[in-house]
Amino acid sequence: MGHRWRRAALAVLVASAVTLPVVGAARPRVPAPPPVALTPPTAATLDATYAAHRANAGKAARMAADHGDRRRAAADHALADPARQLLSFDGRGSGLVTEVLGDLAHADRVAVLVPGSDTGIDTYGRFRAAARALHARLTRVAPAGTRTAVVAWLGYETPPTIGLAVATTDRADRAAPELRSFIADLRAIIGPSPRISLLCHSYGSVVCARAAPGLDAADVDDIAVLGSPGTGTGTGADTAAALRTRARIWAARGAGDWVENVPHLAVDLFGTRVGFGTDPVSPAFGARVFTAGDGGHSDYFAPGSPSLTNLTRIVLGETEAVTRD
Repeated sequence: MGHRWRRAALAVLVASAVTLPVVGAARPRVPAPPPVALTPPTAATLDATYAAHRANAGKAARMAADHGDRRRAAADHALADPARQLLSFDGRGSGLVTEVLGDLAHADRVAVLVPGSDTGIDTYGRFRAAARALHARLTRVAPAGTRTAVVAWLGYETPPTIGLAVATTDRADRAAPELRSFIADLRAIIGPSPRISLLCHSYGSVVCARAAPGLDAADVDDIAVLGSPGTGTGTGADTAAALRTRARIWAARGAGDWVENVPHLAVDLFGTRVGFGTDPVSPAFGARVFTAGDGGHSDYFAPGSPSLTNLTRIVLGETEAVTRD
């Protein structure tokens, strides 16, 4: 009976996603220049790479202002600030940004954050705030001599929160090769020794799961999924082992996270496979489940939270100190 109820609830959820209007769907496209064409950066060329993408963001800000879109112009202008370290920038459409916090060329520990739905240039500030909170704590608690960097990777077109796309793996499937390619480029910058951790929030956990089997060559050490709706579609990525990676797999969900109420199933609806299968914090999934506290879906990087404390420990390789549920 419970199983049938969950299937029905998922069907209602997805049917609503199909029929409800998507916020911002009718928003006119903002003109922007194409991204600058650069060779993959090295440690020696990082400053030039940052400068080129900042200049492109500045051009995008001027074009958005001329178009009358003050919100986008302000967001682009902020990204063009001389203090920002942009590994990539594409102001077209909803926008793509990869930003570094810290000294990437000399980092011993690198965390890569992968965002969930409704993340674009217009909403990038909230994603960057999470990266800044993590970087601030890493800087404060890292052992003497340990250098850290955080990368905010908005390298894919995220789905809207309301819509069919957020209930399927389609965008994650398209994003996975981009994430693999980025991690390979990152490893080329930092060298073979530094640890890399992937911290994947909400729909971003689906992206990381799709990318996971191809990440071993880049020696990713840890993959943490936060507020995850699941990692597969009932067809091969429904357990930590099925991700086929040597990385440690971690999972957490705050007590106030609404994702707990999403049915963890995968069903066929109107010819489309929807849902993401096994709950990553369940014993059946097999991840290392860690304490996240009482926070909601957007609180995993809240300063002072148990989840941020544990994520910091994961990034630093202090795995024995991580508090487990």
